[in-house]
Amino acid sequence: MRSERGFTLIELLIVIVILGLLASLVAPQMFSKVDSSKIKTAETQMKMLETSLNTYRLDMGRYPEKLDQLLASDEANWQGPYFPKEVPPDPWGNDYVYKMPGDNGKPFTLMSLGADGSEGGEDTNADIILK
Repeated sequence: MRSERGFTLIELLIVIVILGLLASLVAPQMFSKVDSSKIKTAETQMKMLETSLNTYRLDMGRYPEKLDQLLASDEANWQGPYFPKEVPPDPWGNDYVYKMPGDNGKPFTLMSLGADGSEGGEDTNADIILK
């Protein structure tokens, strides 16, 4: 008589149930980390853009009207490009909102509209404004 070793169907089902329970506990934690990392990425990209905008202002005496002017211009004092490559979209794939002049008396406003791509919202849909 030959003895075969292996797992029974019951043992496999128990393992699958345990893995499912673990996944249901761990997955929400992991996805919340993804959301917070996207917010941090947007904040970091906006700070890099702020540096480029300030460098542009030092050379030109004013802030650009559009973010594309950080990459190319035919103006006399332009010494760019002021950003190393194309202006990236925010982590959710939307364009950053750039207003010049800015809100509340600021020289410019730079913001991401969050995951939903529209003004307002909460959590991941909240607007991220450069401070």
